[in-house]
Amino acid sequence: MDSNHLGPAQGGEPEVDAGDWRSQLPPDSRHRIVNSIIETLKRHIPVSGPEGLSELRKIAVRFEEKVYNAATSQSDYLRKISLRMLTMETKSGTTTALPSMSGPVSSNQP
Repeated sequence: MDSNHLGPAQGGEPEVDAGDWRSQLPPDSRHRIVNSIIETLKRHIPVSGPEGLSELRKIAVRFEEKVYNAATSQSDYLRKISLRMLTMETKSGTTTALPSMSGPVSSNQP
């Protein structure tokens, strides 16, 4: 038995497993991304006290997990996170960016 083997089981198919990129992502990088999301949220959503910061952290963690689970590759994961953060940055001064973190962006503009 090879307990140090982290790849697919021996005799596995040559195709790359969709979850394989996740095993290669350093755990601390997810924490850094969550912290980056929190910083972006803090610039656009008023936060008061530790309760507000805790709520932002929960939102950031849920958003990161949702993207992480839906992404097909590390580049897809990073692209989706970056796109949402860029969208929020370009909508500077609005607090309506928060709902778009959890679902599709909806617009009432004509």
